[in-house]
Amino acid sequence: MGLPFRDLVRPQELTWEALSGRTLAVDGYNAIYQFLATIRQADGRPFSDANGQVTSHLMGVLYRTTSLLSSGVRPVWVFDGKPPELKSATLRARFQAKQRAEAAWEEALSRGDLETARKKAAMTSRLTRPMAEEAKALLGALGVPSVQAPSEGEAQAAHMAARGLVWATASEDYDVLLFGAPRLVRGLAARGQRGQSPGAQVIDRDALLRELGIDGEELILVGLLVGTDFNEGARGYGPKRALKLAQEHLGWEPSLRKAGLVPAEVAPVADLFRHPEVAEVELPTFRPANEALVRRLLVDGHGFAEERVRGALRRAERAPAEAPANAPRGHQALLDAFAEGDP
Repeated sequence: MGLPFRDLVRPQELTWEALSGRTLAVDGYNAIYQFLATIRQADGRPFSDANGQVTSHLMGVLYRTTSLLSSGVRPVWVFDGKPPELKSATLRARFQAKQRAEAAWEEALSRGDLETARKKAAMTSRLTRPMAEEAKALLGALGVPSVQAPSEGEAQAAHMAARGLVWATASEDYDVLLFGAPRLVRGLAARGQRGQSPGAQVIDRDALLRELGIDGEELILVGLLVGTDFNEGARGYGPKRALKLAQEHLGWEPSLRKAGLVPAEVAPVADLFRHPEVAEVELPTFRPANEALVRRLLVDGHGFAEERVRGALRRAERAPAEAPANAPRGHQALLDAFAEGDP
């Protein structure tokens, strides 16, 4: 679900051209759940092939990835591993919410209310392990690297950004900032959509902490007070009230006690953000797409229109020739864009 930090941050708006040459660690599950929620038919059912296999996730991966590549943005997809035990309560709550949404979707369909049906259907999305493996296979065929995290994908993506393997983490959730990501890019879903933002939002973690007047530990404190995927939070504390308490700089335990939380009970959650389970990986390598393999996976395997697949591949080939794959040069270019006041 992500932390409700929207009211606490003021992201920098950047055009897609300003992001050309940057390598981003994409929170894979976050992105694919977006595809499964939005790429649906009029009655809310996900798109599927002749055998009834869901294809919405593959459509999203294909078009999102080739669209980013055509702008010179290099996406490294990072996939979740085994969830921490601390997340079990959240996962149960999500499962129950999906069951309720499915019942509401079927009820709306029965009375012919397609608008409500589609809204409810978006809340029923399920990403299975085979679907994730299909997405990885497609990315490999596109020449785009993917990383399998041992646990939380957003923690792995944040770690890669902190190490300088990628320039930023791309996700719609603010949680990556608690995991230490130096930069968060939001808004990739708007790429190529008519009427949507002409660029992305970039949040610099150090700049955010300076603006809020807190440090990294106090940012974790704000998250614990509001509630994360790993704890319920303090009663009566939203983002603004939590920030106000953190800005009092009372110290870790006094702040938690003042909010009614028991320090020992939330300590494991804080440690999870400070020291998440991650894998050490090498600098990602991009390769030319294997067009024959892409066709085999999508056209032969799921009945995709060959003309559309070929068009997506041709679009990716139009990526700016000068776009570097590594992070440091892209970092300097974006710093120049900030200095010039690029919107």
